[in-house]
Amino acid sequence: MRKYFITGLLILVPLAITAWVLNIIISTMDQSLLIVPERWQPRTLIGFDIPGLGTILTVLIVFITGLLTNNLVGNFVVRQWEKLLHRIPVVSSLYGSVKQVSDTLFSDSGNAFRKAVLVPYPHAGSRTIGFLTGAPATEVQKHLDGEYISVYVPTTPNPTSGFFLMMPKKDVIELDMSVDAALKYIVSMGVVVPE
Repeated sequence: MRKYFITGLLILVPLAITAWVLNIIISTMDQSLLIVPERWQPRTLIGFDIPGLGTILTVLIVFITGLLTNNLVGNFVVRQWEKLLHRIPVVSSLYGSVKQVSDTLFSDSGNAFRKAVLVPYPHAGSRTIGFLTGAPATEVQKHLDGEYISVYVPTTPNPTSGFFLMMPKKDVIELDMSVDAALKYIVSMGVVVPE
């Protein structure tokens, strides 16, 4: 009886969590329909809401924004907008930080999570998987003895939190494993072993 119950959990829990996360994402993106005038909203036109329509609208808005800002005039407008945001006290620091992180993560030239590595953590006798993020800043590097690299060590099972470490390059082993495979390995707590 216990065996069947655990088997059922192993099947249903991932499905339920996936459905729950997708529901949150789609419901949040469906909020973009609030910018559409009331007379053009599905509830007014056909009498009921269409789940996912706001998601399509959000994707279209993001795509069109990228299309419009990827030229000379669009770049000028974005620069003026950013100048305005940098003049607002609290908004400037928040926007600046979020922009730096998103530029690093989403741009083609960004160097976030370049390589999966094996590092000694939390002490010399143990190892964990981390991600190479670059080199320490010049100001930091001049206080370090030898060659150091920057490593992000995610926590399990939530890789969005973790630790930023500067480690001697000689202590870090580069893995022949993709970043995606390493993330799956970390999130699964070592259960899903990369091929």
